[in-house]
Amino acid sequence: MIKLAIYGKGGIGKSTCTANLAAAFASLGKRVIQIGCDPKADSTINLLGGTPVTPVMDYMRDRDEEPTSIEEISQIGFGGILCIETGGPTPGLGCAGRGIITTFSLLEELELFEKFKPDVVLYDVLGDVVCGGFAAPIREGYADKVLIVTSGEKMALYAANNINKAVKNFEDRSYAKVRGIIMNRRAVENEEEKVRAFAESAGLDVAADIPRSADIIKYEDMGKTVIEGDPECETSKRFFDLAKKLIAEEEQDD
Repeated sequence: MIKLAIYGKGGIGKSTCTANLAAAFASLGKRVIQIGCDPKADSTINLLGGTPVTPVMDYMRDRDEEPTSIEEISQIGFGGILCIETGGPTPGLGCAGRGIITTFSLLEELELFEKFKPDVVLYDVLGDVVCGGFAAPIREGYADKVLIVTSGEKMALYAANNINKAVKNFEDRSYAKVRGIIMNRRAVENEEEKVRAFAESAGLDVAADIPRSADIIKYEDMGKTVIEGDPECETSKRFFDLAKKLIAEEEQDD
């Protein structure tokens, strides 16, 4: 099973990259779960035609009880992808990271992985602050590889460096390791040079180079990933290439 956590600065395009990568895996015949680990709960919306799934924390808060089945807190999206959102507390009340931990414990109780039997699990994680809750996917063994999304913007690279350091803190415990960087271009001056210089200094691979593309905006306005909207375009090909690379690596490891 490919177990991948995707981190990056807020607003850098983690959800776009995660959803398109999930769609690429599904289009290649893989059984996929995507779990959004952000209080905004918008990670999977473009896999669901623009209609959001009810977040786990919202379900529990509104009903004052835990769900008894996966179906109550999930929806099936494009390519058969099982979509789940952790959600978070009422704004200003409670810790968002705690919502992730609570959701993960619940998914274990409901035997999500045993019942769905995924080939790929993707965690889309807020990465500005890698606190205990946000670190759960890499710290508790849910994910074994991390991709960091960044552009050439100063604060995006700053966040990427912090995330890389945070993940390295767990390396000696056989937790997740950083697989590489997704360069999500923002048309910053000398962007490629800046990102590749950071990657080299951190000893990381640039696993994918995603162009700044009007196609992404066009299809997200329709509630779709670019993979669903135009699987033959250049942007889609970049996501397919990354998915194929990760599949090949997993098969080699096995």
